[in-house]
Amino acid sequence: MSNLDSAPDEQTCVALPGPTTALEVLEPREVPLGGARAMTVRRTLPQRSRSLVGAWCFLDHFGPDDVTTGPGMQVPPHPHTGLQTVTWLFGGEIEHHDSVGSACLVRPGELNLMTAGRGISHSEHSPDARTTTTLHGVQLWTALPHASAGVAPAFEHHEDLPVVQTDGVRLQVFLGVLPAQPGLGVVERMESPATTYSEIVGAQIDLDPGTSLTLALDPEHEHAFLVDSGDEVTVDGSPLAADSLGYLAPGRDAVVLTTTGRARLVLVGGRPSTEEIVMWWNFVGRSHDEVVAARADWQRQIGRADRDTLETLGARADVAGQESPSTGTGQDARFGTVVGYDGAPLPAPVLPNVRLAPRRNPS
Repeated sequence: MSNLDSAPDEQTCVALPGPTTALEVLEPREVPLGGARAMTVRRTLPQRSRSLVGAWCFLDHFGPDDVTTGPGMQVPPHPHTGLQTVTWLFGGEIEHHDSVGSACLVRPGELNLMTAGRGISHSEHSPDARTTTTLHGVQLWTALPHASAGVAPAFEHHEDLPVVQTDGVRLQVFLGVLPAQPGLGVVERMESPATTYSEIVGAQIDLDPGTSLTLALDPEHEHAFLVDSGDEVTVDGSPLAADSLGYLAPGRDAVVLTTTGRARLVLVGGRPSTEEIVMWWNFVGRSHDEVVAARADWQRQIGRADRDTLETLGARADVAGQESPSTGTGQDARFGTVVGYDGAPLPAPVLPNVRLAPRRNPS
């Protein structure tokens, strides 16, 4: 998933424990992925009031969309640094191609995990409408810790993920670790086989009508619940509407989820980070200058550096920071070549005329 905002917010993000035990509700904002006919996503992370939940720094929720009447997801080759991308579907299919040679179709209940590390590029698009008619799911990013920000780019696809289904509940862990769930008869922790670089969890929770679930949590972690669908969902007695994200600070070893109708939620969580990161467009960096350098490398690689004239390389250079030395030209440079997408790569937006400003979670 790309952040296709034409003027993406500049963000320096650090996760800090919240002081309250109440549910903090984060409402989504709608973001179009491309032109007027492109699909629209509902974004709940990052926000000005909260940038991260553990290492989770980006959460887009989309669908269900009828891809027979529109283009569906059409995201051209674009770059990433310093993060992992997670694609998790409830319905439909997405075709993924990347610069480490991956070509993969992801389906509901399967995990696509891409580690950007020092730099990767990829594309995502809806397959032919004859093979799938809907698109519905979430796409998320996790920020890599500073010590791992420069790892080699990689891609993983996992179909065999831990799942338990009993008493009106289906629980599937797609990333990280969830503690043992005594209420569901699970005596050992549930751990995804996917590669992670921090203490983290991502899971899908399906509830039958009238179900009450006591979900065990790691008390040292912060957590958030996204309601994909469901009527009168509550989190420890607090109502949480569809498309909203409900945040819980560390300090809880369990939470009670209830619903009157059928419901589906996504759980994200992890140990609060003490490291600052800078997020802009599709880049996560440790500093303003790292993000500026990544943008310059991408623009140079796709042959767009000559279009960055005075607006970015001249008049703004004293504010935006120094461009990085050349890392080569063409698609074999830092971000590699995406094979399998019929279209031009996505150029980066113009940097703001200020240094990328700090953003912090509430202390």
